[in-house]
Amino acid sequence: MPELTSRRGLLFGSAAIGAGALLAGCTSNESGDEPAANDQPAADDKPGKEVTIGFAGPQADHGWLNAINDNAKSRAKKYSDVTLEITEGSNDTAAQIGQIETLINKKVDVLVVLPADGKALTQVGLKAMRARIPVVNLDRIFNSPQAYRCWIGGDNYGMGLNAGHYIGEKLKGKSDAKVIELAGLDNLELTQQRTQGFDDALKNYPNIKKVARQAAEFTVESGQAKMAQLLQAQSKFDALWNHDDDQGVGALRAIEQAGRDDFLMVGGAGALSAFQAIKQDNGVLKATVLYPPTMAASAIDLARALGQGDGVSGMAEFEIPASITLYSAVVDKDNVDQYMPTGFK
Repeated sequence: MPELTSRRGLLFGSAAIGAGALLAGCTSNESGDEPAANDQPAADDKPGKEVTIGFAGPQADHGWLNAINDNAKSRAKKYSDVTLEITEGSNDTAAQIGQIETLINKKVDVLVVLPADGKALTQVGLKAMRARIPVVNLDRIFNSPQAYRCWIGGDNYGMGLNAGHYIGEKLKGKSDAKVIELAGLDNLELTQQRTQGFDDALKNYPNIKKVARQAAEFTVESGQAKMAQLLQAQSKFDALWNHDDDQGVGALRAIEQAGRDDFLMVGGAGALSAFQAIKQDNGVLKATVLYPPTMAASAIDLARALGQGDGVSGMAEFEIPASITLYSAVVDKDNVDQYMPTGFK
């Protein structure tokens, strides 16, 4: 799960599903393949300069991270002029540094890096940039802007903000409403940002009080255990915000085991299982707030644009932006069909 993500730069785009499409015009030339289910096609089919993109990410030990890898691979396959050199993911910073140095030594044209630890990998980002290999820093941000040419990632504060506003509007007519929060790992900045955004949104609804918060670990098991504790401690509440759809699977198990259906639940990230539950609309889960893994597809678009010396279609500038923050759209039963193809397992 992403960590240490800064809420920086411009807000680019209006929804996760559009992330790939918005950047699709970075360059020309898509191959004639049909678009993948979670991948919007590029705008032009004229081949351009051949570009070799090195991709290095952490180990896919979480549904979201696996979706990041899948989005990068499927996006690269759309382009007849892109060769993707992808490393074996690792959560060991030394191993990932070594993998990136190998890509630098291979003299790839562009690097896309989702660091296991942004701070720890800043130096290797700087090394690539000094070697005149532009770096697209994906989600977890390096400590120095000199270590990347472009940063693209999600908006953790925005996740909490939009979750809070959704719940606030649903409970607007209820006096003395109570909400609880199932957070992620508390030692991660992203968790703190999501909570801050949620708390800031709730300030707009004086009828709502947050009565409990429990931190889980972004896993199914922790979600189930921590949710069980919350349910035992809180006999009555009106809404739950869960930071992560993977741990939400466990939370829903605990809710079902407790026989509770007297509140609404909002999830986070955009898992396929969450979308399916929202569409069925026969349980407590009514919405989820996106942290779109389609950002990896957009990172490939950006890398290709950098390799071919192009900008972003629809923008006046000749160069791609230095920073792109994706929007945390709320998905509920009204728009879930639109987002279903982007859901990750």
